[in-house]
Order: sequence, then C-alpha cells, then structure tokens
Amino acid sequence: MEKVSELKIFKNPAICGIFNLTQVFFILLVFASSNYKAQAIIKIDDAKKNFGIVNKGEVIDMNFTITNIGTEPLIIQKTEVTCSCTSVTFDEKPVLPGQNTVINVKFDTKTVYDRQDRIVKVFSNNKTGETKLRFKGFVKRKSN
Repeated sequence: MEKVSELKIFKNPAICGIFNLTQVFFILLVFASSNYKAQAIIKIDDAKKNFGIVNKGEVIDMNFTITNIGTEPLIIQKTEVTCSCTSVTFDEKPVLPGQNTVINVKFDTKTVYDRQDRIVKVFSNNKTGETKLRFKGFVKRKSN
C-alpha cells in the first residue's frame, strides 16, 4: 500500500509541476556551470581622455586605471602605439580579480601640432584580447 500512495503523490499535477521546474533549474545550473570559463575582464573607468590645449613641446602625462572584474588574474602582455611621440609603462605583475593597476601614457608634443587623437592598444588575457585607450587634444604651434 505504501508504494501506491507514493505513486499518487507523483501523479498529482501540482507536485509534478514543481518537480519538473526543479529538474529544469538543476539542468540549467549544471549546463551553465559546465560552460562557465574563468576569465580576466578589463574595466576602465575613463578609457578616453582629453588633455585640452597645450603648447608644442610639452609632455602630457596621463594615467589610465585598469580594474580586473573577472575571475582570473589579468595579465597585460604588451601595448602598441602608432607614433614614437607616445610611450607607455605598466606593471607587468598579474592583476588579481577585484584589483587594479595603472597604465601610464606619456605624449611628447615636440614633433606634433594642431588636433591630436591617439590610440594605445593594450593586449592582455582579457576576454576580448585587445583594449583601446584613447587620448586627444590640441597642440598649439610655438610663436616665433
């Protein structure tokens, strides 16, 4: 008799609906966790900077704060600039999840003038691989 009453419980539509919902939730949870891949994710609060108007010959010094909001350490591998007037320095130590680091960009204006719009490419183990930092401004020519 016990077995018959157990079967009646599972034939009850209200209980079956809850049971099926629980099964679906469990399957989705297992599926999501099996596809979950730990990764580093870059977050930059101010990826675009405007240095304003400066005189030719000035060196502009900018800091970009990078935060790792991922679950794995972030490793900055290299940076690329399009002109020798720009130099980049960064700490090569891995950035732990929840921590941040600073990428320093120096822009020497002695060989440029007028409107400037530059990009620094940052290559890392970030989920997208490449991140762009941008800065712009205006360099006045020196008057003779």
